[in-house]
Amino acid sequence: MTRARQSLGKQGEDLACRELRRRRYAILARRYRTRFGEIDIIARDDDTLVFVEVKTRRRGRFGGATAAVGFHKQRRLINMARSYLMGVSGRLPPCRFDVVGVTLAEGAPPVLDVVVNAFVVS
Repeated sequence: MTRARQSLGKQGEDLACRELRRRRYAILARRYRTRFGEIDIIARDDDTLVFVEVKTRRRGRFGGATAAVGFHKQRRLINMARSYLMGVSGRLPPCRFDVVGVTLAEGAPPVLDVVVNAFVVS
């Protein structure tokens, strides 16, 4: 991954955290590494544990940032969440997956699209 792409991703995650805090989420972890990959943000929304995928784009083409979380990415996120939950002691809280799409168009303010409960685990 190039430095420019890493910088873009970090900028998007910073903006996503700010928006999630504004919505009263408690940020528990960022860039949590598992053997399946990295969970961008782990947060708590009231009593629910939320695994957040952040997609940052420079333009809103091709369905925008949230359209980039397809079936295969969802499966990876589910495996990463399961890996995280294996380390949780006691009773497991309710969980869900949110996606935050961040669009950073030049000369315009950032646009954030928060999709709560973006997909269901089957």
